[in-house]
Amino acid sequence: MLILLGWIIVLGSVGGGFILAGGELYALWHPHELLIIGGGAAGAFVVANTGYTARAAVMWFGRLMLPSRVNQNYYMDVLSLLFDLFAKSRREGMMAIEADYEEPNSSSVFSKYPSVLINQQMTVFICDYLRLVTSGNMASHELDNLMDIEMDTMRHEREAPAIGLARVADALPGFGIVAAVMGIVLSMASIAEPPEVLGGKVAAALVGTFTGILLAYGIIGPASNAIQNRIDQEMDVYQCIKACVVASQNGMPPQLAVEFGRKTIPTHYRPTFAQLDQRVRNR
Repeated sequence: MLILLGWIIVLGSVGGGFILAGGELYALWHPHELLIIGGGAAGAFVVANTGYTARAAVMWFGRLMLPSRVNQNYYMDVLSLLFDLFAKSRREGMMAIEADYEEPNSSSVFSKYPSVLINQQMTVFICDYLRLVTSGNMASHELDNLMDIEMDTMRHEREAPAIGLARVADALPGFGIVAAVMGIVLSMASIAEPPEVLGGKVAAALVGTFTGILLAYGIIGPASNAIQNRIDQEMDVYQCIKACVVASQNGMPPQLAVEFGRKTIPTHYRPTFAQLDQRVRNR
């Protein structure tokens, strides 16, 4: 919802300032210029990106209207889930969690944490590495490196919509100039008109430049940054999971393994040691 509030502030401030200066908002309404700028930018985005990226960008605009699922409680659920799995494997043997990672949807451990289980990609990530730990003789540094490689791939894939929108934002002022130049061309065809008529046509042409810049720096550019921030938040959770799994692979007891993960959490989300300890004991 913050992005929606931000857009309202941007448009309200720009439009309000224009009105206070004596302008009329209707003077800024030129659908043909919006078609030139918006259509041109959309077409360039389609040309420059894959179908997956285009669909993901559209989906991201919907997700930005909702609050981020990453918060302190979410981290606590992730760490508590890992603690339960590590404790079960330490208590009953590594193969005791085989049913949990093979069928997480029917697992009594995963079912206690629906906020994690609903994130299918994260659930698969956790299960895949638990499977590697229990079924192979992989050294911890090899596991660490493999997890880094997969996380880099995930980040690259997720960042494609944000990067694509950032490039569109960079191009929007140019499309605004295109619309303005086309408006000037039309104005020159009316050079014999009275000054008040010709001035109106020139002013309408200049609205194209204004529209392109406003869309670039007030709408699309901030949306691209907001998507990037959400991606960073989500990838921080994977970094936390990696720290826990690698620490467990190195022989750390469950309490210390999740403490390794807790230390990777950004400070504004990070629970205290006592908070996490109380949570896992309650669970």
